[in-house]
Amino acid sequence: MARVLVIEDDTHIRDLIVLHLGLEGLETEAVGDGLDGLARASAQPFDLILLDLMLPGMDGVSICRAIRREGPNQDVPIMMLTARREESDKVLGLESGADDYLAKPFGIRELVARARALLRRPRRSQLQAEAASPSERPVEIHGLHIDPARRSVRVRGAEMDLTAQEFRLLFVLATHPGIVFSREALLTRVWPDRTYVTERSVDSLVKRLRRRVELDPANPAIILTVWGSGYKCADV
Repeated sequence: MARVLVIEDDTHIRDLIVLHLGLEGLETEAVGDGLDGLARASAQPFDLILLDLMLPGMDGVSICRAIRREGPNQDVPIMMLTARREESDKVLGLESGADDYLAKPFGIRELVARARALLRRPRRSQLQAEAASPSERPVEIHGLHIDPARRSVRVRGAEMDLTAQEFRLLFVLATHPGIVFSREALLTRVWPDRTYVTERSVDSLVKRLRRRVELDPANPAIILTVWGSGYKCADV
């Protein structure tokens, strides 16, 4: 579950944000003071920070710069909230390191939509780790050739056109032969934004993928069911 830190001194707005983010299935922590907010952001990682510009104790721009300078949230998405509407204020907020800027009064649906968009955006550290990892190397296993750089799959020598979800699922399993993934874990890896999907979506996707890569989908030899746990790629 994504964790959101809300730093907002207006009690009504803060409670409204917390309520609606909670309804979206997000875990929230909320503070109304700038110094308390910075202390919280310096002590534990979050997936998103909503930051009011004008706060008691310390202003939002100073907090944003401090978060970007050091601590566990240096590349966390930050949305700045403010009653100021001047272009110069928006530029100042974005140049201090914020990723988005929303002027008050705002519609709660717009705020939630923007929060969701920021949560879907890959983190800088994530992109750097992926670029440095060997995950872009082609994988050969059980008659499959999977090339993530070209996003291509050959099944026993024949090119196979997979959907994005089918490809991600196959790649996750094939790069970890013998490792059991729960449906929850596969949801996180195959559907990063997890919009309109449930654990049953994993079962449907596995069924479709077996039809594409297995000789006998009814008796799979590559993508195996681990009853009560999830799925795995057959060990080598």
